[in-house]
Amino acid sequence: MIKAFGLIRPYYRSHRYRISLGLFSLILVDFFQLLIPRAIKGVIDALTFYKAGMGALVYYASMIASLAIMIGLFRYIWRRCLLGMARRVEEGLRNRLVHHIQTLSASYFDKTKTGDLMAHATNDITQVRMAAGMGLVAFNDAVVLGLSAIGFMLYIHVELTLYVLIPMPLIVLGTRLLGKRMFQRYQSVQEAFSELTETVRERFGAIRLTKAHAGEKNSESAVRGASQIYVSENIKLVTVTAAFFPFMLLMTNISVALVLLLGGKRAILNEITPGDFVAFIGYLNLLTWPMMAMGWVANLIQRGGASLHRLKVILEKQSDIRQQPNAVPLSRVKGRIVYKDVCFSYEGSKQRKVLDKISLEVSPGAITGIVGPPGSGKSTILSLVPRLYDVSQGRISLDGKDIRDYSLSDLRRHIAYVPQEPFLFAGTVRDNIAFGCPGCTEQKLSKVIKDTGLAETIDVFPSGLDTLAGEKGVLLSGGQKQRIALARALLTDRPIFLLDDPISQVDARTGRHIIETLERLSRQKTVLIVSHRLSAIHKASVIVSLDQGRIVEHGTHQQLVTAKGYYARVHALQELENAI
Repeated sequence: MIKAFGLIRPYYRSHRYRISLGLFSLILVDFFQLLIPRAIKGVIDALTFYKAGMGALVYYASMIASLAIMIGLFRYIWRRCLLGMARRVEEGLRNRLVHHIQTLSASYFDKTKTGDLMAHATNDITQVRMAAGMGLVAFNDAVVLGLSAIGFMLYIHVELTLYVLIPMPLIVLGTRLLGKRMFQRYQSVQEAFSELTETVRERFGAIRLTKAHAGEKNSESAVRGASQIYVSENIKLVTVTAAFFPFMLLMTNISVALVLLLGGKRAILNEITPGDFVAFIGYLNLLTWPMMAMGWVANLIQRGGASLHRLKVILEKQSDIRQQPNAVPLSRVKGRIVYKDVCFSYEGSKQRKVLDKISLEVSPGAITGIVGPPGSGKSTILSLVPRLYDVSQGRISLDGKDIRDYSLSDLRRHIAYVPQEPFLFAGTVRDNIAFGCPGCTEQKLSKVIKDTGLAETIDVFPSGLDTLAGEKGVLLSGGQKQRIALARALLTDRPIFLLDDPISQVDARTGRHIIETLERLSRQKTVLIVSHRLSAIHKASVIVSLDQGRIVEHGTHQQLVTAKGYYARVHALQELENAI
């Protein structure tokens, strides 16, 4: 846990002046609070011994009012500095987490739940903020206010103070015994919260499917189960914290009882004045908060420590896709891609090769098509070029150099990739198209809209390009989402285009229009298309047919039709469908 706190040390260092001002103001507040019992002592003694006049009362009242004003002023300053600093820690840590997560490879997200990442970016960082802000405040009060109060109590009566401090060793012992158990329980609670978040996110995301299959009861049952686990883990935590805080209160009340018994006796015997007795109780009340703060600090630190440990695990996670230390910058691309004996297996399935000894040349200025049954490795071939994954064996070269030798950001900057399942953000249609080219002109935007057959569709949208797409494009049809994703890629105008089933969800007329656009595009670019609809690739210069991760056919459309293999069979079926 101590190592994990190194994550927030840089933020403390960068805000050290703000923290110093906040701590100075906090100490002043504690000091002013310590003066109030002294003022009350003066009033009580003056009244007891009939020495109080109107002037004395005004004096003490003015003193207490002035102290209250100063306490309010400096309390504002320390809250602004220390709690503001904690918010900056929260912001910096969340930004760092998001930045780091975006550097991780696709394989990490294959096995990590979105709910886990959401819990890290929200609940975990909130717990760190509480520990960094109020934890620091409570710790300062526990030390400064606690020790100062004890000092004033010793000044009033040493023996009585020693009696009051009898419970202190028990508090320290209780904190040590329960602290470790709290840390372990907090980790379990955070893990259960992650699972609950993922379950709720998944059920809400699939709400339309749930309604279509009348699966509301199943969804409720899944959420109820995750919620019960979360509640159960919290109850286990409460069994520790529920013992901790009453224990702290018990020790505090024992101290109060000792003061009333022993201090009252000494006031009766005139060993201390009534004012001293009242002031002593005032200081004991001030000491109550530091004693409680010790428990709260332990609570906050254990929560923050558990969350920091979880964040540290992610931030120490290294991407499987790494850039070479001497990576070569890539400024201009001709676009010749060569697969040489490429093998690939996804993590966790090393025994099954998704791609097996793939050798293929993709030439610039032409279209290369890839077909094959589901699971044959078509999409994987595309994802290896921008290094979403790295080959297990063999190599892929771009313009004669292994793609792993290039700067990763430069490589991806020259590739436009349209996945099989297009993803749309919840913003407008315009924002989604311009995602990869935010500063594009209206002229370029209009051109790609026309090239992808979107012009007529956008004309009927209620707000045109400013129509909201909805979460994941839910307000649009599958074909509309696919064309928007294609328009997004065309707008970037990059030399390499990787398209995964680009016309699978559009009608035949729109499909022909898109194919004509891709044919024109291929004269200046490298275009690699995976498609189940052969009409998308029948004019390709080279068509490759895959089966179980291996190339089984290779040639032009006419050559493959006459070869009587997989391509010919699919072509005959699709021709029959078109005739019907």
